[in-house]
Amino acid sequence: MNLGSAKASHRRDGFTGVIEEARTLDQVDVSSTLRIPTLSAEINRVLGGGLVPGSAILISGSPGAGKSTLLIQVLCELAQNYSALYVTGEESLSQIALRATRLKLPLDKVKVMSQTAVEDISHTWDKLKPTILVIDSIQVMQSDSVESAPGSVTQVRESAATLIQKAKQTNTVLFLVGHVTKDGSLAGPRVLEHMIDTFLMLEGESDNRYRTLRSVKNRFGAVNELGIFAMTATGLKDVANPSAIFLNRGSQATPGSVVMVVWEGTRPLLVEAQALVDQSTFANPRRVAVGFEQNRLAMLLAILHRHGGLQVADQDVFINAVGGIRVDETSSDLAVVLAVISSFRNKVLPQNLVCFGEIGLSGEIRPVPNGQERLREAAKHGFEVAIVPKANVSKQSIPNFQIRGVTCLADAINLIDELA
Repeated sequence: MNLGSAKASHRRDGFTGVIEEARTLDQVDVSSTLRIPTLSAEINRVLGGGLVPGSAILISGSPGAGKSTLLIQVLCELAQNYSALYVTGEESLSQIALRATRLKLPLDKVKVMSQTAVEDISHTWDKLKPTILVIDSIQVMQSDSVESAPGSVTQVRESAATLIQKAKQTNTVLFLVGHVTKDGSLAGPRVLEHMIDTFLMLEGESDNRYRTLRSVKNRFGAVNELGIFAMTATGLKDVANPSAIFLNRGSQATPGSVVMVVWEGTRPLLVEAQALVDQSTFANPRRVAVGFEQNRLAMLLAILHRHGGLQVADQDVFINAVGGIRVDETSSDLAVVLAVISSFRNKVLPQNLVCFGEIGLSGEIRPVPNGQERLREAAKHGFEVAIVPKANVSKQSIPNFQIRGVTCLADAINLIDELA
């Protein structure tokens, strides 16, 4: 029997559905995919424009970051126009109601239930037919088809698979709350990240006023998009001008401080980078990076020694991204190095200076994407001088803004000596 006849036999024996014919991409109708916008511009930005019906969204973060607060806000607001159901497996219904009351949210439209059994949730789902459903959290859900304990890899995987499949079938927006481990990564099976459509991380310490919502995975929008929120007495509020909160600098200029322009998702952000270089009392000097990658700091210090002539092998080096933001972009390289030089030499850099650029292992300053937009953002906030890779120098001049291009680390060091 050849392959074709084998396939035909298989279809006659077991296949009863309709075979969908293949088509070209221009024949696919995308106009029917309408998004549900929330009242938060920052949430809409991170999601790519709003909630997509039938999508599964996993939101995770450390305890106290505000995951439940954010979701109850979204649900209470959208419940005025859409049916909404909040399922909690960790808190009592009175706790949910007290939180919503404290946040001064409308309470009359959101349905709530305390349940951990997936089968019972599915029964209520069929009865209420919600447009938006929140499961808080996926780690405490359990399915009768699995004998393992709640929170186990098998239970989390099977419970999530059942809920996600039902969301696709009913065109429901499904929010799943996930726990994190001690190192900040998602708890449970890694396959959970592959099953969902969007993965959001809510970051920020409980003692910090600001929270960042970062898109780690998004099938309907840009990845690494960032939303900024301020935690207030009435919940999480959008920060309209995120650069302003990261530029809350002191009135007196100090060594080791410089402003950089990083690119987060689809917009530039101005962030202050601080460095402190001090004589070490340890045999192995400390290298501490808060908001930056630890290994990249070690690499930049080696480049600074080799190509900048600055020896910090016997110094403790601390760097910090002000505002609690995490900077993963390599465009921060130049700012980190200049801040270290400023602190080591105890020389103040100009308050009106901004910089960005990637530093290669041979000491060259490499260009970064979206250079023109970064420069315009800096000029909008009143900065007057920029040190950038030569390839990022704008061909069109910006009024009252001086752009100085550099090709290597030595050029940047000479330039700050000139400006200081």
